[in-house]
Amino acid sequence: MQRPQRVRPTAIRRVWLLLGLLLGLAEPVAAGEPAGPVLVIEIDGAIGVASAEFLDKALSEARARDAPALVLRLDTPGGLVTSTRVMIKAILGSSTPVILWVAPSGARAASAGTYLSYAAHVTAMAPGTHLGAATPIALGAPPAPPREPGRDGERPPPGDAAERKAINDAIAYLRSLAQLRGRNAEWAEEAVEKAATLTAEEAAARGVVDLLAGTIEELLDKAHGRTVKMAEGERVLNLKGRPVESLDAGLRLRVLQAIADPNIAFILLLVGVYGILFEFWNPGTFVPGIVGGISLFLALAALSVLPVQMAGVALLLLGVALMVAEAFTPGIGILGLGGLAAFAAGALFLFDPAAADFDLRIALPVVIAATGVSALLLMGVLGAAMGARRRKVVSGAEAMLGAEGEVVAWDGGEGRVRILGEVWAARAARPLPPGTPVRVTERKGLVLTVEPIAEERS
Repeated sequence: MQRPQRVRPTAIRRVWLLLGLLLGLAEPVAAGEPAGPVLVIEIDGAIGVASAEFLDKALSEARARDAPALVLRLDTPGGLVTSTRVMIKAILGSSTPVILWVAPSGARAASAGTYLSYAAHVTAMAPGTHLGAATPIALGAPPAPPREPGRDGERPPPGDAAERKAINDAIAYLRSLAQLRGRNAEWAEEAVEKAATLTAEEAAARGVVDLLAGTIEELLDKAHGRTVKMAEGERVLNLKGRPVESLDAGLRLRVLQAIADPNIAFILLLVGVYGILFEFWNPGTFVPGIVGGISLFLALAALSVLPVQMAGVALLLLGVALMVAEAFTPGIGILGLGGLAAFAAGALFLFDPAAADFDLRIALPVVIAATGVSALLLMGVLGAAMGARRRKVVSGAEAMLGAEGEVVAWDGGEGRVRILGEVWAARAARPLPPGTPVRVTERKGLVLTVEPIAEERS
């Protein structure tokens, strides 16, 4: 009887190992899990064009690298309305979950930051942070409470129609985001209408944010396993143990973010205009022209991304033009004073505050300092011009008038004289013996008219 053939243990182990490798390779494909690292970006300061471009760049990078989530660490006082809406649209249409994290401790997500926190797929806050105050800044203080009912029993809404329209639009926008993400819609209305704010703990307790986290590791650990609503459907976050990588905004975006500050843009504009003017007044020095040209181009780049009012620009240009006119036609200072007034008014009205939800105006100390510097420069130029008018001419034909010398040789009504170390042809009303001291009274071409000094002194 033939004995059954035994299967060797080595062959069994090889089969199990092969099956394990195949299952291990197939599991991520079957589950459709992203294989890339968690990407982190940081946005500090006012929301602007640079912030929106940075977020768009980060979302493209996350999509290309198959990242399971993009963490946006935020600390902002607010920002431009248009840039905020662009960022919200990018988050809502993103194929990568966005986790907004208000951090570190002491950070805030005010105004525009509140809208972004409601738009994010997951929102977290570090201890010691706060968010809220989403009232449109152009409307000033929050509206007053409704008045007591009149005879008809109705309570008229506070403010005029334009204010109510702006507030209602902001409330509807924030409530729609709250309903989309399942967050507290009632408090969203308070944040707009009453400029309400919440600490991190209060926001978590009232369902305004999803979780609290003090570190990035704690954030990913708590966000792991949460179900988020994406544009293409629901997704479960798989973040535990994933590597974390920070993305840098790059030099161009960092420079744009820095110069897009209204005060910085205004100062660059002044340096550019005055640098070029000084180059025209003193050709060949090059340094003022180079510095002014670079500053002017940087200022134009900043103004191109800021909501500029043309009336403010016109007043600034008028002010500079009047001050330049005063410098070239020095008088009693009327043009200069008018230029300073136009300059200060242009600085105050340069930017449109209605286009942002934070104070976009140039700081009053900056306006006062810039106007004072302009006044000092104006007085300096005027003083130099007036001194130049009183100064004796030292070159050209006029420099010979009044110059003194002596007769070298003379014949009849003409002769030669030595003036300022040079020998010139000369005429006089009467013959002059050699060695006679003379003074130049007139010059015609290369012939001088002289008169003796001795007679005048005697």
